[in-house]
Amino acid sequence: MTSQSPAPAAELTGRISGGPSELLHEEVLAPQFRFESRHLLHHYVAIEKTLAAEYARMGLLDTDEAHAVAALLDGVGPGTLSARPDANMSDIAFAIERHVEAGLARPAVRWHVDRSRNDLQACAQLMFGRERLIAFAGALAELGEVVVQLAQETRELPMPGYTHFQAAQIITPGFHLTALSEHLLHTQRRLLAAYDGIDACPLGAGAMAGQELPWDRVRMARLLGFDRPQSNALTAVASRRWSAEATAELSLLGAALSRFTTDLLSWGGSEYGFIELPDELSGISSAMPQKKNYPVLERIRGRTAHLTAFHTDVLLGQRNTPFCNLVEVSKEAGTHVLAAFDSAHGTVRLLTEVLRRLTFRAERMREVCEREFLGGFSLANALTLTEDVPWRTAQVIAGKYIVRAVAAGAPPHPGVPELLVEAAAEHSVTLAGPGGLLADAFDVRRGLERLASQGSARPEAVAEALRDQRTAYAEVRAAWERRAEAVRAGAAETDRALGLTAPAGSAVDAVHAEAGDR
Repeated sequence: MTSQSPAPAAELTGRISGGPSELLHEEVLAPQFRFESRHLLHHYVAIEKTLAAEYARMGLLDTDEAHAVAALLDGVGPGTLSARPDANMSDIAFAIERHVEAGLARPAVRWHVDRSRNDLQACAQLMFGRERLIAFAGALAELGEVVVQLAQETRELPMPGYTHFQAAQIITPGFHLTALSEHLLHTQRRLLAAYDGIDACPLGAGAMAGQELPWDRVRMARLLGFDRPQSNALTAVASRRWSAEATAELSLLGAALSRFTTDLLSWGGSEYGFIELPDELSGISSAMPQKKNYPVLERIRGRTAHLTAFHTDVLLGQRNTPFCNLVEVSKEAGTHVLAAFDSAHGTVRLLTEVLRRLTFRAERMREVCEREFLGGFSLANALTLTEDVPWRTAQVIAGKYIVRAVAAGAPPHPGVPELLVEAAAEHSVTLAGPGGLLADAFDVRRGLERLASQGSARPEAVAEALRDQRTAYAEVRAAWERRAEAVRAGAAETDRALGLTAPAGSAVDAVHAEAGDR
């Protein structure tokens, strides 16, 4: 009597007798497989090749076996694998295993001994996170370059600055943009810190308690481009703090970009009229032909809200779960991590193009500066420093003068000396040169020139800040490049250990291709 061959699913496990149901496949496993095939497969391949190199080092695979396994892994791509409930339980790790086993001329008996999917998946997901951080840092660097260039071009153009939605002091677009640039640099440094904090390899942790073979975890970490192995096996498989930390930084950046975009929206409104975008970045009204709208700015600001929502989603998915490997944490809680990176990337791309094409209307900005009494603070300072009027009294005199000048319909410059003399006399103050005080205090150009403190809106101070920021951007770019190079070097070392040449288009090259495409 001939024995019946076991069902394919039974070849993967002795605990259950069949593959997943059609519903489970359609609703959960197949979508997960598609996602991992597109975004994580090249990381799984890199990990499997590292494992093969370690099996060879430990003498569990001979040189020919390790090379054969690695060569088959090198040929794995999205088109070579499919989610099959009956053959691989719609699981990408099993699909890779089956693909390699089917291609070997003879079985590699000890391949995959002492291996768990838990650290494998944690490692692939973390490599995906690192990849996305590196790619996003590149987009952020491009935005920074555009901001610095526009700031340099506009650092001498007077414009009104606003506090509490009221015209306050004279600044320049360049000064405002250096503040944005400073925030972008801060975000870059925080992303670098986040990257370094999570740059610990989970591979070799096993299911949760460690592994039984003497894996060289330091070597495996290096081959996969990590700085170090994760020191605790449980943390390696249970923690997904990288997704919470990365989305937290994206959320914080989104909040800041929303504020700067709000300024652009205000400046682009008809009441301000400070900026203009080209027609191809503008919109119209279907009913009001006089309007030129800037909905791209609304899109940018609106998208920043999603970043906070995605971060909250990650947190809610992880909270109140036990600290161990869980699908709930490793997969469900990370459902929108890719969307968070994509949304942040798209938002930054849009803002980069807006600032690259944006024009500041110099005459309009100067016109508003000249009609507003933006030199009130300077007048009070001058009354104290030139006329020896006590500071608080000087503030009162300056305020009374402005009220009377506005009531009289007088422009800020050159001023009405008689009104200032009158206001001063009410406080028993006699002024020696009221006309000079007013002419200097409300001169638009002097409003910038008199600024003397470091970090001020004075054009020379802005130029100095921009020089420092350019240096900082170069340092940040170099730091990111060192981290990307560590990943490339690890992949190359793995291929050398396995006797591979990593031809163009291989899975090794794909480790970086997706990040470069974004």
